[in-house]
Amino acid sequence: MKNSQRVGVQFLDIPGGRLAYDVSGPHDGALVLCVAGMGDRRASFRFLAPKLVGAGYQVACMDQRGHGESSAPWAGYGSPATGEDMLALIRHLGRPATIIGHSNAAAAAIWAAAQEPGLVCGLALVGPFLRDGKLSSILRLAEKIVTSSPLIWSRLYYPSLYKATKPDDFDKYLRDMRASLREPGRMAALRGVATEQERCRARVPELRCPVRIVMGTKDPDFPDAVAAAKDGEALIGQYTGVSLELIDGAGHYPHAELPEVTASAILPFLADVVHA
Repeated sequence: MKNSQRVGVQFLDIPGGRLAYDVSGPHDGALVLCVAGMGDRRASFRFLAPKLVGAGYQVACMDQRGHGESSAPWAGYGSPATGEDMLALIRHLGRPATIIGHSNAAAAAIWAAAQEPGLVCGLALVGPFLRDGKLSSILRLAEKIVTSSPLIWSRLYYPSLYKATKPDDFDKYLRDMRASLREPGRMAALRGVATEQERCRARVPELRCPVRIVMGTKDPDFPDAVAAAKDGEALIGQYTGVSLELIDGAGHYPHAELPEVTASAILPFLADVVHA
């Protein structure tokens, strides 16, 4: 194995803006691309990524458009656009990748795998929305309020999605998140990136790569997280190989709440993908 590399933030210019990403791990390790969900930053993987690197993988973490250190604003958002951004970065890095996509980025990962199957070796979908859930008028109003304020998002809503251990640096992480979301264009990006997920889900029948679903059993984004995960497993299993790992006690961010357990759920899958 060649020497390991650890690089600070890098930028990829694509039509419409600039994507921020970082890469760590051995040059000859199989490539894994990690993308966090709406409103979050690539630092969401700050605990999981080193565990993947320690297992010999090269790990790239990308900020969605309008998030983190990626530029804002953009002319358009949506999970299909995020999927295209994933593919742009994979092409730039020069070889196929397994994608770890969280929340709406899971839908984007489905889009990427369907769009360019030769560039995507496998998908690890963390807290994915694999069925179209219709919100009541009250929940739609609540969603509008939550996604309109950096303070409400970072102080009330985002922490409520953690149901297991909060990291020691959680308060600082929230302060940094809030400062980022106060920058011009950031909240519009937060609201925009999770749109058009149904277009991504419609491409599930095109999947040919293996898929692992990772779900926290207490994920509050679902009325019944375990049932939602099993339903998604049944859906994807009609078209390609799929497996399910439930993270007991975790909420919507198992990779930050229980990174050791989440790594144990993902690493065997990565090994299977590499040796397939």
